[in-house]
Amino acid sequence: MTAPAASPESPSVEWLETNQRRLMAALAEIRAAFEQKPAPPEPAAESTSGEPRAALDHLTNVFGLSPFERRLLMFAASPELDSSFAQLCATAHGDPQRAYPTFSLALALLPGAHWSALSPGGPLRRWRMIEVGAGSALTTSPLRIDERILHFLTGVAAPEARLAGIISPIEWQGELAPSHAALTNRIVTAWSRSSPAPVVQLRGEGSSVKRALARVATRQAGLKLAVASIGALPTAPHETETLSRLWEREAALEGYALLIEGEDFDFSDGPRAAALARFVERTQGLLLVSLREPRRLGNRPSVGLDVASLSATEQQVIWHSALGATTAPLNGHVALLASQFNLTADTIYAAAAEARGRVDSDDAELMGRALWDACREQARPRLEDLAQRMTSSPTWNDLVLPEPQQQVLREIGAHVRQRSLVYETWGFGKQGSRGLGISALFAGASGTGKTMAAEVLANDLALDLYRIDLSSVVSKYIGETEKNLRKIFDAAEEAGAVLLFDEADALFGKRSEVKDSHDRYANIEVSYLLQRMESYKGLAVLTTNLKSALDTAFLRRLRFVVQFPFPDARHRAEIWRRVFPRNAPLDGVDPERLARLTVAGGNIRNIALNAAFIAADAAEPVRMSHLLRAARSEYSKLEKPLTESEIAGWE
Repeated sequence: MTAPAASPESPSVEWLETNQRRLMAALAEIRAAFEQKPAPPEPAAESTSGEPRAALDHLTNVFGLSPFERRLLMFAASPELDSSFAQLCATAHGDPQRAYPTFSLALALLPGAHWSALSPGGPLRRWRMIEVGAGSALTTSPLRIDERILHFLTGVAAPEARLAGIISPIEWQGELAPSHAALTNRIVTAWSRSSPAPVVQLRGEGSSVKRALARVATRQAGLKLAVASIGALPTAPHETETLSRLWEREAALEGYALLIEGEDFDFSDGPRAAALARFVERTQGLLLVSLREPRRLGNRPSVGLDVASLSATEQQVIWHSALGATTAPLNGHVALLASQFNLTADTIYAAAAEARGRVDSDDAELMGRALWDACREQARPRLEDLAQRMTSSPTWNDLVLPEPQQQVLREIGAHVRQRSLVYETWGFGKQGSRGLGISALFAGASGTGKTMAAEVLANDLALDLYRIDLSSVVSKYIGETEKNLRKIFDAAEEAGAVLLFDEADALFGKRSEVKDSHDRYANIEVSYLLQRMESYKGLAVLTTNLKSALDTAFLRRLRFVVQFPFPDARHRAEIWRRVFPRNAPLDGVDPERLARLTVAGGNIRNIALNAAFIAADAAEPVRMSHLLRAARSEYSKLEKPLTESEIAGWE
């Protein structure tokens, strides 16, 4: 059985009228058989408008029904389409209780009868068009037409209900990049050159790109597209068999191809992997499977296509198409968007529409900012479930560090901003993809400003900052850590986000001597992270309190290492000057005296905040006495003695 061209989305009045005439003519033939009269002549099989053939003719052609099987199908449908047929059946049976069609009655009445019409391998039962009810014998059991087939015959749009929740139709509006458009031709060619058609494996990272590619390919083939996830496929063999038959039937009725998505599927799940292979083997319709890497899917022939994400140049072309006349005055903003974000075509169209809805002005700067913010928001959903987005907004003025460290941080920002120019325009990226990722290690004692520095960089670059909780990433189960890291990096690629791995030494410590399989896989986890960091297009920041705990081989593969020193008295005084907001009421607060406290910036902020609450509760401005109470509390928490020299003259 081959898939036909898609049926019309909304049948015309002319088609409905033609279909009704064909249906009534077929019923008239069944009635004539009951009355033992010659069958009336049938009307023309095709509509004059060139639309697809009537539903009954379509069924006959697609499923290869013999003339008797076609009559038997209409015989089973007759009581549903005309209530008078129930009485005709009862009269023919000579029993008022048997007011239903049976196979024995069909054998006796309908011309061209043959026993194989009701065999399990025949099209009527193989494709579940006819249901045989309970009875003492097959020939005397009630025959009933399947509900989906009945609706199809009458021209009613009623998709197969048993596919709901497993397989769903999808639509996609937009355009493909030239590199992807070329792949659609290869898909259509692969389907047309062999029978049965091979399974098309779409390999790569981006599921939305592959979905769009599949939609365009099926449209070129004159078909519609439906989608299912591997995880939704049933694992029981008999359920897989039923799903396969129902789907093949639906695909033939409506002109569908099926895309099975499994980018994040864990093939170590044996039952589900077996269910996928079983479904692919037993389903002879047009199938596409989107995976991250090539897989053997049963014994059915397959064609593999690698689907790369859009290049910056291709994204620019789509941006110009999505923005139309708005693009001209944007003064390079489109190039910046394409270099920073790794978006799919449909996401670009959505971001462009969102930005136009926000800005009712020809101001290029306003539109540029609106587009940037829209891109950030469009790319957030995938990361929100994997990491914590940090929303504070410190600036360079809030960061107190020695000049050498400040300079390195500004260089990191320059690398992120200018990577498109250096890698693509100047050609450094063509020398190889290894080492193009921008990674940095922030090392220093707790509270020295490592996290704040990452926040400052993200805010300066106008990018989202996501903090990764390593306790939720590292798993004791082999392979799980890499899978968790892969999800994070894949989602972050689209958003161009800044990733912050706090306390990185928990995962990226010195690689252990291999004594057992767990040691070997622990080292694999580190190697996998290094590989992803080197290929990640955004900025990945790792923090550690103990630089000496990190493997030196790991450090060599980082582009930047910034050592955050414990602040000296001068820098502590500067932190104290900046820690209080402009609106905070102060009375006699002396930063020079406060700088005698030998604590880092994080502790300074804790003391200042605690003192503010103490003062607010007393309805007073913040004074040194409040700060003394707060300092004693902080030192107690640190289990550290507060010396007289540190607080001399505070009272």
